[in-house]
Amino acid sequence: MAHKRIRISSDWGEVTADLGDNETARSLVRLLPFTIEMSDHLRQEKTGNLPAPLPEVARQREFSIGTLGLWSSNHFVIYYRRGRVPSPGIVVLGQVADDVSIFDRPGRVTVRIQHIE
Repeated sequence: MAHKRIRISSDWGEVTADLGDNETARSLVRLLPFTIEMSDHLRQEKTGNLPAPLPEVARQREFSIGTLGLWSSNHFVIYYRRGRVPSPGIVVLGQVADDVSIFDRPGRVTVRIQHIE
């Protein structure tokens, strides 16, 4: 998969992201488009449940600002701060290419995720 790009939009603004080249990211693309409700967690990320579980690949514990991740098989995460998660870590889905600080606020947000042609 050569740099699939997605758009993540909400009432707070929108960002684009480049997805990684792994089976989990390819499976995410097959779900598109979808809308999910996301909530704030630990003032570092927005999290929400995907419409279906995704297969898991290698995990890592470190993440950077803008990392898109998968915590459990259907738990999508957008990190707006950098840090580290406990074991078993996250599956990295991709990286936001724009200013992800639009999500750096408390509360819930509804996001629409779609493929960019």
